[in-house]
Amino acid sequence: MKQADLIWMNGEFVKWEDAKVHVLTHGLHYGTGVFEGVRCYDTEIGPAVFRHLDHIDRLFKSAELYYMPIPFDRGRLRQATLELIARNGMRSCYIRPIVFRGYGTMGLFPLDAPVDVTIAVWEWGSYLGDEGKANGIRAKVSSWRRISPDSLIPHAKATGQYLNSILAKIESHKAGYEEAILLDDHGYVCEGSGENIFVVRDGRILTPPQTASILDGINRRSAIQIAGDLGYEVVERDIARAELYLADEAFVTGTAAELTPIREVDDHPIGDGRPGPVTRAVQTTFEDALHGRDERYRHWLDPVPVAAKPPAAVA
Repeated sequence: MKQADLIWMNGEFVKWEDAKVHVLTHGLHYGTGVFEGVRCYDTEIGPAVFRHLDHIDRLFKSAELYYMPIPFDRGRLRQATLELIARNGMRSCYIRPIVFRGYGTMGLFPLDAPVDVTIAVWEWGSYLGDEGKANGIRAKVSSWRRISPDSLIPHAKATGQYLNSILAKIESHKAGYEEAILLDDHGYVCEGSGENIFVVRDGRILTPPQTASILDGINRRSAIQIAGDLGYEVVERDIARAELYLADEAFVTGTAAELTPIREVDDHPIGDGRPGPVTRAVQTTFEDALHGRDERYRHWLDPVPVAAKPPAAVA
C-alpha cells in the first residue's frame, strides 16, 4: 500500500499524516459508519474512476439506512474525489470514501454525534493478488454465516457489519485458503468476505439474488451486464452449497478483487481446476471496460481532470 500526500476531510484537503480523529469518535466504538470501495484506472482516456456516480449513490443510500445525513451533496463528493486524485498526481488508485459518526457523544443513541466525511486514496493492487486473477483462488465455505436481515442491513455497506467478513476471512486464512465463502441464514450460498459470487453450470451463469443477504455489488451489476452482452444467460437464484462443488466454473467480483476466478472450494476442484472459458470471456471484457478499451462501457468511466502543476520554487 503506497500512501498519498493528501486526504479530504470534511471539506478540506489535509496532509496524510495529519488526517486524525478523536479517540472517542462514535464510529470507532460502535461501528456507526458507512463506506465505499472505488477504483480509478489509468485508461485510454486518462485516469478515470469506474462507475463513480453509482458508488456515490450507494454511499448515500447506506447512510440513509443508518440515519446518517451526509452534510455534502453528491456533486461535492464527486468533485472532491476527482480533485484529490489529481492533487496526489495518481494515474490509478483505490478510493475510500467513509461517512461516520464523529466525536461529540457516547452511548448507543447516535443521533447527537456529528456526521464526518473523509475520502482517502492510495495505490493498491488486486485484493486477491495477480496470481489469483490469472489462475484462480482456493476458497473455503466459512463456518460463519452472513449477517441476517433480521439483525442488520446486508444491503448497507456499513463499517461495523464487516466484523462478520473479518471472522470468515481470518478463518479461511488460518486454514490455508485465499478466501472465504459465506452462506446466508438459510444455508444458501451468499458471497465472499468482500466479493459477490458467480457459478457457471451447463453454460448458464448463476448468482445469488438480492434476497440472499448479499451486498448489491456494483461490479456484480457490471459483470451481469457484460455477461448478457456476450450472450450468456444470467440467472439470479438461490444456490445450494453442493452446487459450488458441482460447478463447471466459478468466479467472484468486487472493487478490490475486480474479477477473480475460483479454482477450488473446500478442496473440490472447480471444473478442471483452471479458469474456464465463460469466466475468461467475462473477465477479459470486464478488464477492457475497467481500462476504457471497450467503447460500450466508456460511460462507466468518470475522467479525472489534469491537475495544475505547482509553481516553480523560487531560487
